[in-house]
Parts: sequence; structure tokens; C-alpha cells
Amino acid sequence: SMPSEMLMKIFSYLDAVSLLCVGCVNKHFYHLASDNGIWLKIYSSCFQPKRTIWKMKSKQTETAPLDCTALRDRKPGYWKKEYIFKQIATVKNRVMQLVKPVDPYTGLPCKNKEAIKASGLSWIIVLKDKNGKEHVVEKANLSFKDTSVTILWYSTNWPCLDVLSTLKLFGVMPLLPDQSRDPSKNGPRRRSLIAEYHLANLTESSVAVGADKLVQLFSLNPGLLVGLWKEKNEIAFVMVSLHYHQLLERSTLGSATVQYALPPNEPVLDDVDPEYGLHDYNLHLDMHGGSCTYLCGTFKSLFCRKGDIANGYLRLTVVSLKDNTKHLPLIGTLGLSWETDVFKGNIKDCYVMDVTLLDETGKPFWCFSAPVYMELSSRASSLYDYMGHIYTTDYADSEGKVSVELVWLEETKEYFIVNLVLYISTKKVNNWYGTNY
Repeated sequence: SMPSEMLMKIFSYLDAVSLLCVGCVNKHFYHLASDNGIWLKIYSSCFQPKRTIWKMKSKQTETAPLDCTALRDRKPGYWKKEYIFKQIATVKNRVMQLVKPVDPYTGLPCKNKEAIKASGLSWIIVLKDKNGKEHVVEKANLSFKDTSVTILWYSTNWPCLDVLSTLKLFGVMPLLPDQSRDPSKNGPRRRSLIAEYHLANLTESSVAVGADKLVQLFSLNPGLLVGLWKEKNEIAFVMVSLHYHQLLERSTLGSATVQYALPPNEPVLDDVDPEYGLHDYNLHLDMHGGSCTYLCGTFKSLFCRKGDIANGYLRLTVVSLKDNTKHLPLIGTLGLSWETDVFKGNIKDCYVMDVTLLDETGKPFWCFSAPVYMELSSRASSLYDYMGHIYTTDYADSEGKVSVELVWLEETKEYFIVNLVLYISTKKVNNWYGTNY
């Protein structure tokens, strides 16, 4: 019942975020909160406008005040849109400047963490039950590594696992990310769908990758871990690891319902003999368990010949079983750390593997960050230098496979990587180079 003139006077004291929020109350508030006069004042205080507009009148030149000309013949909401678009463009330019410098070892931007902070980017998961009701989980702990970020969600209010149907992972950005205050979860934000997982029959349809006294871990591709309380078989936490390569695009450029489609690679002319196969590839490998890093290294000048192509894959040998000078020790005992408000633990023989494979031009060719686990091999070590048990770690997706062999040395209480091989899909290579292997 309050007169529109009085509401407009009140709205004129609000900042941009508050105006956008109040515009969601009803259609009447939306119309009033989109007033060009209010938004022009906000726009002018943030961006330096042109002070005068020159018009030719006969042989004379006169100036017209900005406020009059800027409001005349403008559609309702024009200056609101202009302000939002200008703010988004400003933040985008700032982020682009941060991601320009590239690390020569990883082939990725050096300042990913700073770029994420500047953009205001965060991540949420949305659990949907079988009745269609959605439960949003926002509280998350972030752990940054050289090439990935690991995100852990935990809550005391998880819905019952039996009634859940899907889990959606979103990147979330405030509509006006350059505000001096921290973004409010109730403020205007944009969602970008990164991945969707089906939780029906989770324990039967997904891979159990490890357990400790309190929880059991289940893995869902791509890169998601769900921890269940052993006694109640209910969700304890959710963990996902995201590789920096294309992270900002996937987390910001998709819509709330459709994932962002990556553009195809433009093939680079290669004048080397095709019989030589892949050559001058570099690998950056990071193995970590959340808070601990077990291995972080770069392997250069990887190659494969035509003879290394079989069964739809090209083989790149990184660490050879026969060359013990390149065998690598891991620092510490492998395990994946987790925590909630009350409990915390470490699940042995599980860890996160970050792979960044660069082509001969230094461009990221195959990248992923995913939870993996070790299995005890039935065969004994045939190496004279290593008499301990052999463990294997395997990873596979649509673009390639990774095979790792480790030996546990009881005397020194450490693992050694004695074999590490990448298998790249020929379909991936053919699409990348426009060739036919």
C-alpha cells in the first residue's frame, strides 16, 4: 500500500546488489528497482561517464547535461543492464590478465588461485531427491595444488541417501563479483553446471575405493568421491577434484541446465616424419591426499613410435621397469584425508592423481584430476633391488589410461614407482591432429 514515490525514494539509497535482490520480491518491485534514474546514479558513481554530449544546431554548438540526455528515450532497465554488463566485463578483463602468465612446467596459468578469488568463483552441490526436492550444500573447504583444486563438502543435514536420485556440481559466480563485501549466498548469482551424478543404488553401481574405521569411499566419474558413514550408510562428506585446465570455463560459461561445450582443437602442422609418432611431450604429475603431497614432478621429451600403437592406444612410457635410475620414491604413506565438523580421518591407499600432458607445442593435451586407489598385486617383485610387495594404480577415461606400479620397501617404509605408462586413445590423437593413427 506504500506509494510508488516513497518506495522509489527508499530504493534510491540501496546499492546495486540490494536493488537486484529487492527486484525479486514481485513485479511491482522489479519495475521500480529497474528505474533508469537510480541505476544511472550507480553507474556514474562507478564508471566515469562522458560529461557532455555535443549537438549541432544551425551553426552553433551547445552542451546537454548527461542526466537529461542519458535518461531520455531509454527503455526501462537500460542502465541496470549497462551497469551489470560493464561490471562483468571489468571482472573478466581482470581475470584474463591474471591467467596470461603461464608456468613452463605445467603449461597452465601461474595465478589460478588469484584468478578464482578475483572472479568470486565458488562451487556448490545440489542434491535432488526422488520427489524432485532440491537440497543445496554450500559450505566447502578448498585445497589448492599446482594443477588442481580439491573441494570438500560436509554437513550435519544431509538428506537420507535412500531418497536421493542425483547430485549436480555447479560453479557459482556472483552477478556483480567486484563488490567490496563478500558475496551473499542470497544475493544474485549465476550457476554453471559442471557435472551430474546419479546416486540411485550408489553402493551397488559405483566403485568402492577404500575405507577406514568410520567411513567408506565410493567413486563416481568424473572425479567425485562420496564418503558414507559405515554404521548408518548415510553421507558423511562429498569430495571432488577439479583440474585447472578449462576450470574457469566449465565453472562460469555453462548454464544452470547445460554443461559448457569445449571448443575443438585447431590442428598444428607437424613436419616431422609420421613414422616417428608422438614426440616431445611433457608430463606434469602430482599425487596428493588433500593436505599432503606425495609426488610432484615433471617428465620431459616423452615420445612413442609407430610400434607403440596397439588396440586403439598410443603408449607413452614415463618410468620404465627396466631403468631403475628413473624409479621414484614417494614421500610419506599414501592416504586421503577427510574431515567433518566432528570427525576426521585418513583412508589408506587412496589418493588424488593430477595429470597434465602437454603436446610438442606446450599446449595442454590431456588433463585430469581424479581420486584413485592402490591394489595389492598377486605377483611378487622380480626386481633385484626391490623385494617388497607390488601395488598397482589404474585410471581410465574416454581419452586415455594411466598404469602405475609401485613397490613397498619395508626397510625404508616407502613406496617406489617402478613403472608408469600413459595410454592415449588414438581417437583423441586423430581429433587433435587431424590425422589417422
